[in-house]
Amino acid sequence: SVFVGPALVCFALIVAVPFLLSVYYSFTEWNGISAGIEWVGLDNFRQIVLHDSDFRHAFWFTIRFSVASVVLTNALGFALALLLTQALKTRMVLRTAFFLPNVIGGLLLGFIWQFIFVKVFATLGEHTGIGFFQLPWLGDAPTAFWGIVIVSVWQGAGYLMVIYIAALNNVPKELTEAARIDGAGRLTLLRSVTVPLIMPAVTVCLFLTISWAFKMFDLNVSLTKGGPFNSTESVALNI
Repeated sequence: SVFVGPALVCFALIVAVPFLLSVYYSFTEWNGISAGIEWVGLDNFRQIVLHDSDFRHAFWFTIRFSVASVVLTNALGFALALLLTQALKTRMVLRTAFFLPNVIGGLLLGFIWQFIFVKVFATLGEHTGIGFFQLPWLGDAPTAFWGIVIVSVWQGAGYLMVIYIAALNNVPKELTEAARIDGAGRLTLLRSVTVPLIMPAVTVCLFLTISWAFKMFDLNVSLTKGGPFNSTESVALNI
């Protein structure tokens, strides 16, 4: 208890108490300054659900973004981990390269990709005539949605790759060798041996990406500012 005590006090003061207070204040009418706090029950929730169309649109966008981001980020992170656990001479350099986007701050990353979508893609489209580069990436609701998803996946996949690499390296070699001796192919080995043994890492990565998706704010601000016409406004930006 002596060792756990300081950490427990810090956790209570920084996480638990603010969380409980925020739950309490959500049932009240208070401007954050005055001494008077009026209990209103579920009125705040009725207001945003029944009368605030902007919040409903933001919530629906966040749900769609979360599904796409979670699936694609985990798929790409796992694919990179599988590739970079092979006997490649450049695997350490590639691991560093794929992890680097996670080090860059979300705002800076968003402004970099805004330049890429608006300027670089337009230039490439003019010179190559390829339709993919000529799309109005941040100027149309469907393409703006996928633009944010692309940047989010590009930023987060490297972090998940590191977790998946650690999990793959901990898969017992004798099990994979025994499966190969029994005639298991690569897909069978992956499906029946590797994936079941790394499920704890999969669970961690799923919860991480779900948390990132629902809290997404900086990319949203720097890429689209919620536009066009609030079609890409996340819940965090709406709040």
